[in-house]
Amino acid sequence: MIKVSALYPNDEGKTFDMTYYTKKHIPMVRKLLGKSCINVTIEQGIAGGTPGSNPTYIAMGHLYFNKAEDFISSFNPHANTIMVDIPNFTNTTPIVQISDVIL
Repeated sequence: MIKVSALYPNDEGKTFDMTYYTKKHIPMVRKLLGKSCINVTIEQGIAGGTPGSNPTYIAMGHLYFNKAEDFISSFNPHANTIMVDIPNFTNTTPIVQISDVIL
């Protein structure tokens, strides 16, 4: 299984609209990616590595696929549509990572 993660850094002055992300952006992404996207999880940062510290990331979105080719073939035709929607919910630039889910 492959996980594609979008990590949204919590730098000073950065904002994130979780309602827009969960109610509009992610449903749009799921629709565009179709059946190749087998699961989605969303996380909202609440703290960093020490008690009371700010979270490293405001939010994280994770998309799951059976294999990397499924992600590539479903994402590439819709990449522009997905990417131009990002300023509608955040002013931070996401860090993207593709991972092989081991366990």
